[in-house]
Amino acid sequence: MELYIDTANINEIKEAAALGVLDGVTTNPSLIAKEGVDYNKRLAEICEVVKGPVSAEVISTDYAGMMKEAAVKRKIADNIVIKLPITIDGLKACKALSDDGVRTNMTLCFQPLQALMVAKAGAFLVSPFIGRVDDVGEDGMDLINRIRQIYDNYGFTTKLLAASIRHPKHMVDCALAGADVATVPMSVIKQMLQHPLTDTGLKKFVEDYKKAFGG
Repeated sequence: MELYIDTANINEIKEAAALGVLDGVTTNPSLIAKEGVDYNKRLAEICEVVKGPVSAEVISTDYAGMMKEAAVKRKIADNIVIKLPITIDGLKACKALSDDGVRTNMTLCFQPLQALMVAKAGAFLVSPFIGRVDDVGEDGMDLINRIRQIYDNYGFTTKLLAASIRHPKHMVDCALAGADVATVPMSVIKQMLQHPLTDTGLKKFVEDYKKAFGG
């Protein structure tokens, strides 16, 4: 499973990249607004750090506006992926860009038929939001499992990107379900390396060595 970081913070991206496990980056307008930086300049900075896919979401909600933004963003770097909402206009933009060889990430996916439609339109990635589905009393992991089955049934090549991941349990479930990609905040990446037995084991190793040899 590929691992992306979901952030627009350049320091977090550099920190994750230094771990040697980072395959890509996802951003969105909310994350950019949080950083208070020029969107396209920050995307260029990210693409210098990460050579894998970097998802750049459009702000426009109409087809013409999406295509205009995509024309600018795709010139930033070869690894830019245009992130579009799963709407009628977004699907049209997905088809047009995919036909032109531009990779797309179709976001805000909350039900299996949305994933089916974007795969038929040639999307590179689809992003179902696990945590947000859980928030409304439904089962986010059920959504992942259903999309995985649909894609496997028909041989779709669109990658299933699990998004809105809140904790390591989500990560384990996504890996077991066969999600192609997971995008997570830096806090979850750090949690994936933590276990109390690792901490106590390391402490004992160090203590035993110091007792035997001093220091």
